[in-house]
Amino acid sequence: MAIFKDIIQDINGWLKVLAEFGLSLILVFVLIDVLFPGTTGIINNLAKIVESFAKEGIVGLIALLIFLLIYKR
Repeated sequence: MAIFKDIIQDINGWLKVLAEFGLSLILVFVLIDVLFPGTTGIINNLAKIVESFAKEGIVGLIALLIFLLIYKR
């Protein structure tokens, strides 16, 4: 049973590394899009995501807060 726990912890560690890498890429693309508008289109995509949460009202806000709490964990 300890072997499976170690495997799951290893997978969890790799997933965290991949998520951090993805967030780093998003930040780089935002910076590129700010310096050279319209090159990556990521700002438009992020605006659409925020808009979709805003359209849902309080339910969207709660969903966004839950997502942030899970991410911080």
